[in-house]
Amino acid sequence: MTGRLAVTKGHGTQNDFVLVDDRAGELDLDADLVRALCDRRAGIGADGVLRLVAGDRLEDGAAALAEDPAATWFMDYRNADGSVAEMCGNGVRVIAAFAERLGLWDGTVELALGTRAGVRRVRRTADPDGGDAAWYAVDMGRWALPGDPRASGVDAEVAVAGLPVARAGLSVDVGNPHTVLALADLDELAAADLSRAPQVEPVPPNGSNVELVVPLGERRQGDGVVGAVRMRVHERGVGETRSCGTGACAAALAVRTWAGAGAPDTWRVEVPGGVVRVVVAGDRVELAGPAVLVADLVVDLDALG
Repeated sequence: MTGRLAVTKGHGTQNDFVLVDDRAGELDLDADLVRALCDRRAGIGADGVLRLVAGDRLEDGAAALAEDPAATWFMDYRNADGSVAEMCGNGVRVIAAFAERLGLWDGTVELALGTRAGVRRVRRTADPDGGDAAWYAVDMGRWALPGDPRASGVDAEVAVAGLPVARAGLSVDVGNPHTVLALADLDELAAADLSRAPQVEPVPPNGSNVELVVPLGERRQGDGVVGAVRMRVHERGVGETRSCGTGACAAALAVRTWAGAGAPDTWRVEVPGGVVRVVVAGDRVELAGPAVLVADLVVDLDALG
């Protein structure tokens, strides 16, 4: 591909993306272009590419429109290695901010956004810590525990470089696959080497994101109780990232499952790039956090190579 391409750089708790306005669906967003854009040395650098495209321009978008006719815009998300991904919780917030910047959404009503995991609805919300950054809350849809963890609370085993033995993990589906394992303390969390992909057994058919978590207990917030978790993540097709929205949901859901009856429904999830909030409502889960657009760029595709 030659010529020039206008893009925007944005992030959600430092999970960063290259955003492309391709409303007409004219861009050939192939794996080579995605990898080149995400290259942190020779490209712009990002954990993935978010393309905003009219829902009727893609087969997956048409499926989202059939689910909800209000989902006129579709989030076409690609991992940094060029692979297609079902969902990205931080990405949904960032692309909502992008749609707002483009004048496609005014932020006063919910935005219905098509994704490969189904329609996601986004609304503006306040930072629970009172900050000034724009926060967006996403109904992430239904969650599930696809294994059978009822007896022991786990259904997988995960070997992580830097940790002496494999650990038990719990599979969580929030539109894409996750495996969550609890560590003893923050020192163990720091010792984990996520420059290499953790090995999950049994091997998930479509791979898995892997979250390492340390439960931090519960705290009072307003009139309720909020659980707290610190997390690191290795994202499928990317590597370690500073944050993962679906991973934060999976982490909160796993710790809540392990905690048992009476566990909080609201969770503060601390990631290297900041803090997000996860709220569980029955079989559905909501993710809220900031979204920031930091630059508008024009890429020389010939130089990108």
